[in-house]
Parts: sequence; structure tokens; C-alpha cells
Amino acid sequence: MQFVGVGLLDSKEACLGFVRKHGLTIDSLLAAEIVTADGDVLLVDAEHHSDLFWAIRGGGGNFGVVTEFTFQAHPSTTVVGGPTFWALEDADELQAAYREWLPSAPRNVMGFFAYHTVPPGPPFPEEIHLRNVCGIVWCIDGSDEEAETAMAPMLAVAEPLMHGVGRMPLKDLNGAFDGLYGPGDQWYWRGDFVNEIPDDAVTRNHEWNSKMPSWKCGSHIYPIDGAAHDVAVEDTAFAYRNAVWSQVMIAVDPDPAGAPAIRDWAIGYWEALHPYSAGGAYVNFMMEEGQARVKATYGPNYARLAQEKATYDPDNVFRVNQNIAPAA
Repeated sequence: MQFVGVGLLDSKEACLGFVRKHGLTIDSLLAAEIVTADGDVLLVDAEHHSDLFWAIRGGGGNFGVVTEFTFQAHPSTTVVGGPTFWALEDADELQAAYREWLPSAPRNVMGFFAYHTVPPGPPFPEEIHLRNVCGIVWCIDGSDEEAETAMAPMLAVAEPLMHGVGRMPLKDLNGAFDGLYGPGDQWYWRGDFVNEIPDDAVTRNHEWNSKMPSWKCGSHIYPIDGAAHDVAVEDTAFAYRNAVWSQVMIAVDPDPAGAPAIRDWAIGYWEALHPYSAGGAYVNFMMEEGQARVKATYGPNYARLAQEKATYDPDNVFRVNQNIAPAA
């Protein structure tokens, strides 16, 4: 048996774990040991420095250096997971079906919608190497029969090019694509929280992913509903408790000369989709985008975070981040 974390993972990992079943990672945080800007070592939890405990659950690296976490573990043995890829030509119909299917799926069913280029190597079939595709990366915490039933509505929409799904330890699924992104890759991110995916947004996703500047680029639309919605906005610093998805535009090129092209693609793609966003974005998917974006990301919780920042880091020592400025 392995004990697994839950919550938002970065785009190099295969899935969001059990976010729909158990909530965000911060919802399973019981305590932390943190070194503050003045060198104090504090134990923070619901009873000790509860204000700081509130702030670090979503407030990023603004309040100190965490040297120890205590989590509520969620036991798991194996999951049914892996990617299903379809032809890009089927993307509009598939994403339109996905936006209706996913929110109604049981909480033990996880699958994020993705646009990618098929990597040029095993285990992917040679006949689809470097083909531009759309897909779903599955993570289902249930029996094989439950998984088949859950996936059936999406598999019926169009004939897949590849259905690479099987039973595996969650850690294997989370690390399945690590080898694709090595040291030295150039990266640029953009992201948004999303509540609805109207037809025009579907069309724009298809359009921008048909002109990716390198085969390592892509886009993920992560579900963040289910148990993540059971926590109130004011209970943690994470403010977008009603968002249904977190989208990220992933621009990657191993050649440094490609950096301007991937940046332009990510920004252009984001600007095309931003009118349909809920406002802010998951902080790990943001670049240096200005203080207005940071404030939008924390929404009604920003003012309290600024007060906590003034208490624990008034000189803004921890500022190389999506920065929360100390309240005056």
C-alpha cells in the first residue's frame, strides 16, 4: 500500500491525483514547521499560529521556509490510469462532450483534457509519432469495471488513436511523462481558472493547439471540482473554491533559440481564452504577470493575506514568488 498526496500537480505529472475525491493538497495539511523571515521556527496548525497556518494553505512561498509538513494520508494501492488520444480533428466534439461529462462523473473519477503532440518513441505506436492530438489522461480510483463504465461515454464520442489505460500504482502514473522534459528545456506558462467552456472557447483551444511551436508544447484542463468545493472560500487562502477547471498553456522547447516563439504562443493562446476565465489562476501556472493578476488570484482573501504578510514578513524578504505585498 502506498500513501498518496492529493491536489494540484504540475504539468510534468500525469494527473491531479485524488483532488475530486479528497480535495486539494492543502485540505489534507494538518501542520507545518516554518522558518520565518526573522529566523523563528514555528509549529503552525489549527491551534498554533492559526493565522499563519491559514495563510500558507494557498499563499505560496510568501511567509517563510517550510521545513516539515504533516499531512492526512489517503491510502491507495493502484488506480486505473493512462492516456487516451484522439485525432485533433475530433477535438471540438470531444471537448464539448467532456465539459458536460466530467462534472457529473463520480468523485473517484479523474481525467484531465489535454492537447499534445505524441512523443516520438515508445510506448506510443510509431504510426502516430509526432501527431497533434487531443486526449484525456485518466486516474480512476475504483475497480476495472467502474473505470470502464466511467470512461465509456467519452470513448463512444469518437474512435481513439490510442487507449493506453491500465491498472498501476499512482506514483507510476504521476511519473509517466517525466522523461519527456529534461534539464535545459525552455519553459513558459500561462493559466486561468475556468468555470464554463462555451463553444467559442472550444474552438479557440482547437485553433491554438493546431499551431504549437514545438512538439513539447500543449495544454491541460484540470478538473478542480468535487471535494475541493466542500471547503469554504474563507477557510484557506486558496480563493477559487467554485472554479470547475484550472487550465494551463504549456510552452516548451529544448532549443534556447525557440524561447521567443514559445512565449509568444503561450501569451497569444492565453489572451484568446482569457475572456472566458473566472479571473485568477493557479499560482504555479503563472509567470511575472503583474500585481493585478496576483490580487485577482487571491480575490477576497488578498487583504487578509497582506495583513499576515505584514505580521510575519514586513520587509518582504520572501518576494521571489507571486508576491503578496505587506499591508501598510
